[in-house]
Amino acid sequence: MGIDAAVQQLRRGDPDALATLMARYQNRIYRYLLRLVRQPADADDLFQQTWLRVAEKIRSFDTSRNFDAWLFTLARNLAFDHLRRTRPRSLDEPVGDSPEDTMVSRLASGDPGPFELLLATERASRLAGALENLPVTYREVLTLRFEEEMKLEEIALVLAAPLSTVKSRLRRSLEQLREMLEADDAGEVRA
Repeated sequence: MGIDAAVQQLRRGDPDALATLMARYQNRIYRYLLRLVRQPADADDLFQQTWLRVAEKIRSFDTSRNFDAWLFTLARNLAFDHLRRTRPRSLDEPVGDSPEDTMVSRLASGDPGPFELLLATERASRLAGALENLPVTYREVLTLRFEEEMKLEEIALVLAAPLSTVKSRLRRSLEQLREMLEADDAGEVRA
């Protein structure tokens, strides 16, 4: 069953359609939420809340809109509400504490040898660490663009921001990420 058909069935009250949509989006939504809130337990809770919200609001969903953007907007709003409640500091403030086990560090490559695996793990760990230290607004736009492979226009819908703002955040986040990685490289060379 396609997304549009599942959405229509859910609008008519078919609970199986919700299961179909959850199965289709579960990895993407969970990964996005985990990237924003950084705690698996919080991401689990927000994931469930997102689907409850979908079930509650599906009748008000405008079928002429993009369902992906609507769904990610619901998840984003719940995540930011959660962050505001649990973190009194600014959402733009970089965070120094990063969990050792992140989704990026778990990424597996093809069938490289042990040395290539070690290098890939080290690179992924460095990238994950740098991503964790980016402000949430930058981390969010990078996640939507490169992990969720959303178009810039879709990201603008999710963020409820002008396309120029999305482009600016993406450029700034990539610049800041590059600077952090270069600084890390410079530190390794001196050590």
